[in-house]
Amino acid sequence: HPCIPSPCGPNSQCIASGNNPSCSCLPSYIGAPPNCRPECIINPDCPSTLACINNKCKDPCPGSCGSDAHCQVVNHAVSCLCPSGYTGNPFVQCIYQQENLNPCEPSPCGANAICKQQDGAGSCSCINDYYGNPYEGCRPECVHSSDCPTNKACIGNKCVDPCPGVCGVDAVCTVISHVPTCNCMSGYIGNPFTYCQPQPPTTQATVYDPCHPSPCGPNSQCKNVNQQAVCSCQIEYQGTPPNCRPECVVNNECPSNKACHKFKCTDPCPGTCGLNARCEVINHSPICTCSPGMIGDPFTRCYLQPVKPLDEPVIPTNPCIPSPCGPNSECRPVGNQPSCSCRTNYVGSPPNCRPECSVNSDCPSVLACISDKCRDPCYGSCGLNTDCRVQNHIPTCTCISGYNGDPFTQCNPIIVQPTLATPTDPCNPSPCGSNAQCYNGVCQCLTNYFGDPLIGCRPECTMNTDCPRNKACLNQKCQDPCPGTCGQGAICDVINHIPTCSCPIGTAGDAFVICRPIKVQDEPSKDPCNPSPCGPNSVCRVVEGHAVCSCQNTMIGSPPSCRPECVVSAECPLTQACLMSKCRDPCPGTCGHLANCKVVNHSPICTCPPRHSGDPFRSCYPVQEIKPTPSADPINVCVPSPCGPNSECRDRGGAPACSCLPNYVGTPPSCRPECTINPECPSHLSCINQKCTDPCPGSCGSNAVCSVINHTPMCSCNNGFTGDPFTYCQSVP
Repeated sequence: HPCIPSPCGPNSQCIASGNNPSCSCLPSYIGAPPNCRPECIINPDCPSTLACINNKCKDPCPGSCGSDAHCQVVNHAVSCLCPSGYTGNPFVQCIYQQENLNPCEPSPCGANAICKQQDGAGSCSCINDYYGNPYEGCRPECVHSSDCPTNKACIGNKCVDPCPGVCGVDAVCTVISHVPTCNCMSGYIGNPFTYCQPQPPTTQATVYDPCHPSPCGPNSQCKNVNQQAVCSCQIEYQGTPPNCRPECVVNNECPSNKACHKFKCTDPCPGTCGLNARCEVINHSPICTCSPGMIGDPFTRCYLQPVKPLDEPVIPTNPCIPSPCGPNSECRPVGNQPSCSCRTNYVGSPPNCRPECSVNSDCPSVLACISDKCRDPCYGSCGLNTDCRVQNHIPTCTCISGYNGDPFTQCNPIIVQPTLATPTDPCNPSPCGSNAQCYNGVCQCLTNYFGDPLIGCRPECTMNTDCPRNKACLNQKCQDPCPGTCGQGAICDVINHIPTCSCPIGTAGDAFVICRPIKVQDEPSKDPCNPSPCGPNSVCRVVEGHAVCSCQNTMIGSPPSCRPECVVSAECPLTQACLMSKCRDPCPGTCGHLANCKVVNHSPICTCPPRHSGDPFRSCYPVQEIKPTPSADPINVCVPSPCGPNSECRDRGGAPACSCLPNYVGTPPSCRPECTINPECPSHLSCINQKCTDPCPGSCGSNAVCSVINHTPMCSCNNGFTGDPFTYCQSVP
């Protein structure tokens, strides 16, 4: 029977049509076999006006809001609002609002915003020095220095010039990447952070250093021995200066049975091929093939080849179908052997072809990642008559010996007048790095600076992330940001480096100005958990009149950043999948009796063991080898499919040809959707139905404008209009 075992895969049904199976998805499942799936698994699989409920895209509003309340869906989430003239908890009941009630109680404004009553309506505005939409939440001008232009730094949540008060007398301050750098003016020497003095006339010409500039060439080091330059190659480099070089840079510099990896000639085979496969290095590239008598995907598993009839004609095979070369590579048949090579702009050796770099840490510390290439960041960074040294991927500019000035613009010669011989000063010129000072030839970091004084000292911090979460980086020191931030009688708490002001229990007002006692007869008792200050996925409890926040049982983190362990499988290790918001092994209960389960890229793959047959999703049973007859049906090379998930297999001349399903990208066996979560899309797009699309259409009401900020559609009324931008904006009377 062509449907026993079923070739259709999970969540599908098989109907025999003559001697051929006809596959279709089960009711309530979409897609095409063997990739039948439910309509949705998580909310981003649905349009923004629907939510994923019981694997269906449905309207989440019915039964969500209280009586007399309006319901609207914003980015899959239910938002309940009391209509005009009503007040109360929209999730329980909206009560008709009598006249002369204060529209600012409770406040309709977001964080760091205040509400003012105007003509019987509440108007929200950001507090001083805060910006943004006051109905959603206002933010300060900056939180850390990366929010500011490169010539300013974030101090007190404002982008200001960090230079005032940093440098000493007769010193010039220059801001480079938010950090103030001090240098003595031309013709002056000394500590630029304290005091610069006119350079005294020297008794002799500038001390000659034979290693500046270095005569040794690249990848070498120079030592001054009795005023003679002694050159040697750096560690892990070979040869003699000026021809120091690594063991290899490209594969052609290694024997043909080895490949160049991290500038070393190594065997590329270990860890490359799958079970029962053998690896052979041909022209520096690892080639995975199944042993004689075995077939399958050599990168995953090889199994015994079924016995073929003796009189079956031999069909020539293409060694590149399926391709043994892996992703980001191309395969060319050379005789009966495949020849693998990486695609243009990719490095490595198949099957490990990759871009040379994606972040700086992928490059040696003396290079930086520029346009996916490890390059010297010094080019174009420094001015004339300067030396450039790269430290931890960042270029540092200094004037060459006998010159001073701004190394980022131009260094000028130091004019000296020969006089009578005087004792040599070991600190002139200074052998120390930036932010260090010299004492009798010994370098020491300046006060409150740390690091290697010969290379350069750094301050305690340059941005908030360098400090503990309860402190902020102020004037390059980790300090409590609360003093002077909050108003009279207010309480200041530091959350993730940011000071948050609030009025104590029993008081009210603007926490950034003054908190005043509440009159008991005028102010009813208020539940500190209504509205909840804890954020999503959290629980609020009232303890002695205070709101105590904690994450829900199934969530991790700490309020207000409670989140599930995972939302999609991409957040889990490759050997686990996201099940019920937890990273778990997807194999238990998936495969049938006697079947083997292996997790590949978060997906459970069920296969029958060798010498077994059947439907691996139901049951596998031992089979006895029966000598085939000439009338036996030909073997289908696509059953089971060697192409992996989210792909389709076609029989081309007795060899399987793999390709990704429509709406999937990549190359088998690594076919994937364009996106599964928002961060995989540009910030002006959202991941909707596994596609990076504009989330604005259908999100805002009439007379409103939509802008996308960090994947989220933000609606606001046009100029001259007011109202709820998610529903309808009307002209201002």
